[in-house]
Amino acid sequence: MPTYNKLVRDKIPQIIEQSGKRFSTKILNDQDYIKYLQQKSYEELDEYCAAKTNEDAVEELADLLEIIHSLAHHHGSSIEEVEKVREKKAEKRGGFDEKIFLIEVED
Repeated sequence: MPTYNKLVRDKIPQIIEQSGKRFSTKILNDQDYIKYLQQKSYEELDEYCAAKTNEDAVEELADLLEIIHSLAHHHGSSIEEVEKVREKKAEKRGGFDEKIFLIEVED
């Protein structure tokens, strides 16, 4: 029986059960939940970076966005509030649309 020890989406146990396989899970406390959400964000970012097609990249971006939703909720916020903060930062400092790569700044 393979061991995963990782955070999974809420419906994964149902999907495994429907396949007829046995499994074990536990509910994480808040400290472990945030730790494993952070780990999952790195896993999904790695998968995004390894994506070979636009379709795969968008799939991984959707996974990252789901994690951001969960992290925002855990921190007492919402994706809408995160978006407002993003908009304010973009207004003040810009986005990344112009592809500017900073090489150096003179002291």
